[in-house]
Order: sequence, then C-alpha cells, then structure tokens
Amino acid sequence: MTLKPLAVRVPAELEKQISEIIKKEKLDKATVVRNLLETGIIEWRKQTALDLLSKGKTTFAEAADIAKLSLWEFADLVKQYNVEWVRFEPEDLEKDFKAASAAKRN
Repeated sequence: MTLKPLAVRVPAELEKQISEIIKKEKLDKATVVRNLLETGIIEWRKQTALDLLSKGKTTFAEAADIAKLSLWEFADLVKQYNVEWVRFEPEDLEKDFKAASAAKRN
C-alpha cells in the first residue's frame, strides 16, 4: 500500500482525544489517525448505504455494494439497525440477483 501525505488541522479537543488514543493503544500518531480515518470511512459507507436504502434511492444489492459488504453481511446490518426499506418490483429483485451472481463469479 502506497501512503500519501495528508495535512489536516483539527480542533484542540480532537487533538486531545487523538493523544488519549495514542497513549492507550501505544501507537504513533500517524497510525492512529489512519486507523480512525479508515474506521470513519467504513462507518460512513454503511450509514450512507442504509440511508439510501431506507429512502428507496437504491436497491438492496447496490446498497450492499456501497457499504462494501456481502449481501448477507448487509442483511445483518439492515436487521441490526432495524431499517425499513422500500421493496422493489420482481424485475428489480431479478436485477439484484444477477448483479450478485456476477460479482460472485469475479
């Protein structure tokens, strides 16, 4: 993995929280910030996918893809957050299954 530099200014309170994590985890600052960014991006993807699904703006399979989860993992996430979502017509369901089958073959 190639690492690229990233300069960010953060509020003093956030810097304090990062310092606490550095002490508890016994890691360097760059590693802690990378880990926090990765965790934040993973959570953002999940929440965005759940939001789009609940608003009927995406299919179940597309939302799972946005979240970077398998259909089963995404189904567990939907259940965990008790997300109500718009069910699509049979043609949409067929499209989801075809997309999932194609992804499985790759």
